[in-house]
Amino acid sequence: MKKIFIFFLFFFLTNSVHATIKDKIILNLKNTENISFNFEQNINNVIEKGKCTIKYPKKIYCLYNNEKIIVSNGRSLVITNKLKSNYYLYPLKKTPLDLILDKEYLIREIENLDGRNIDNKYYNFTIINNNNKINIFFNNKNYKLIGWQTEDIYQNLAITFISKLKTNQEIDTEIFEIPKMKNN
Repeated sequence: MKKIFIFFLFFFLTNSVHATIKDKIILNLKNTENISFNFEQNINNVIEKGKCTIKYPKKIYCLYNNEKIIVSNGRSLVITNKLKSNYYLYPLKKTPLDLILDKEYLIREIENLDGRNIDNKYYNFTIINNNNKINIFFNNKNYKLIGWQTEDIYQNLAITFISKLKTNQEIDTEIFEIPKMKNN
């Protein structure tokens, strides 16, 4: 009987710890208006680095070290390069970023999902929406976003790691304006 009691006590304490982490992640998201961070992105073993700013809902500006730029104004996503004349325009809804950049959607999904603790360092939620599977990761200690894993618009596995995260900074909202296509 004593073993059964200890088992149930351990089971309930473990579940309450996970619930507490989940609740703190949700609270942290609710209190976040914007984030700025350095990133490292691995797509098919090609690693790119840079800096991003996200303003909820659905706005992002990323400047890669190789001069590539990604911008979303909340409706469209543009990928361009300062050095080349490449310019790609996509509806944001056709990309996994549409879900990652929607804080309210993330909160609703996380509320209904069971997360998993990874090495007592990270907490992971797997979100499945239509053809999008997103693994989103949070720090177990400060409950902040630390990265995500998706398939990109070309069906490539894309893993994004976040570092030097800053929240609720004053930002210039003009960075989220879609750049105009260069006519050569």
